[in-house]
Amino acid sequence: KFLVVGEFTTFNGDSVNRIVRLNPNGTRDFTFNSGTGFNNSVRTVFVQPNGKILVGGLFTDYNGTIANRIIRLNSDGSIDNSFDCGSGFNNIVYCVLGQNDGKILIVGQFTTYNGSTNNRIIRLNQDGSADSQFITGTGFGNSYAYKLKIQSDGKILVIGAFTSYNGIMGINRIIRLNNDGTIDNTFNTGTGADVTVYAIDIQKDGKIIIAGA
Repeated sequence: KFLVVGEFTTFNGDSVNRIVRLNPNGTRDFTFNSGTGFNNSVRTVFVQPNGKILVGGLFTDYNGTIANRIIRLNSDGSIDNSFDCGSGFNNIVYCVLGQNDGKILIVGQFTTYNGSTNNRIIRLNQDGSADSQFITGTGFGNSYAYKLKIQSDGKILVIGAFTSYNGIMGINRIIRLNNDGTIDNTFNTGTGADVTVYAIDIQKDGKIIIAGA
């Protein structure tokens, strides 16, 4: 089955506000009930190994319940109340990605999470609390982070529009972090990219492809 998210409000004539699950033949899976769905665009979705669904974007409401740009759903579309994100994010979430240990990496345009300063990157525990072991300092202080990739060794690639990380200038739109949020200085991009990087992938041989505009 396939989860589809975005800015749409209907699928095949049915009202499905910005999220729908499809069967392999393309028909709507009616066992996934999102109710009134999201009140604004969804930018990212990640299905955890236990089947729970992390959703991020610009929305502030899901099926009549306040959900500020992040929420976790059960596999049937109902809200997972064991995931407590408090007041959530103050701006757009662009990418949500789960680690093998169950912790959750998130990047976007936000500068706060649940009332605390977190500049455009954060890692959450399974219950939605901020992971205090992931130290980003001032984070991406001058512009947004757009997408994440996790390497097989656990190191974290981040791309976006940023030109600094934790107060260090000249980190232009791509960076690799260690698992604790510190900069991996063995990843030397020189002057980096001169415009925003929007896409990244890792080849089977470990080499990294990026694209932007």
